[in-house]
Amino acid sequence: TWNDPDGKRWSKNLQPLADAVVVRYLEFLPKQTYPIRRGVHPNTAFGISFALDYARTTDNAKLEKLLTDRATAYYFKDTDYPAKLEPDGDDFLSPSLIEADLMRRILTGKDFAGWFHQFLPNLVNGEPQTLLQPANVSDRSDPKIVHLDGLNLSRAWCMYGIASSLPENDPARPILLRSAKKHAEATLPFITSGNYEGEHWLASFAIYMLTIRGR
Repeated sequence: TWNDPDGKRWSKNLQPLADAVVVRYLEFLPKQTYPIRRGVHPNTAFGISFALDYARTTDNAKLEKLLTDRATAYYFKDTDYPAKLEPDGDDFLSPSLIEADLMRRILTGKDFAGWFHQFLPNLVNGEPQTLLQPANVSDRSDPKIVHLDGLNLSRAWCMYGIASSLPENDPARPILLRSAKKHAEATLPFITSGNYEGEHWLASFAIYMLTIRGR
């Protein structure tokens, strides 16, 4: 939270917008039968993660219950996710990791660890490499290709968050932490690349990752 006079003023002025967003979640999610899994703007797990953090911060029990119920319905039964097919060419989210980053907010302790190891069963063996190695960004002036810089940052925050929710001795933790560091280092030097296509939004992803806001 931004606990100073400016932050309080922003919070007050934006409250009508926040209220409208809450209403739309309450109206829409009961009608959404299937989650959107693409690694871009409409990804359902991405939206629910932020909405759930908001619901818990503001003690909105009605919204929190809806979000946890829908997340469970969408994702709890997912196993052996085909993360080897990631990334798509314009992803700025990992469909698999953003889902796991949401589910760590829903499940706790051994329940989350059990779910996660069924969801990505080969991660403890360092697979899939396409998920654990940073994406190659070949042209930062291209508005779609530069999405991959965002992917590196969001993968990093997801991996840090997931690792923090696993037991200390879980074999996936060091793998996730090493990979998160690689992903962050691959993109942080290019946040100010000189290209509007990335500069107008990547800093927000970098701040979210560096300040550990999701943990």
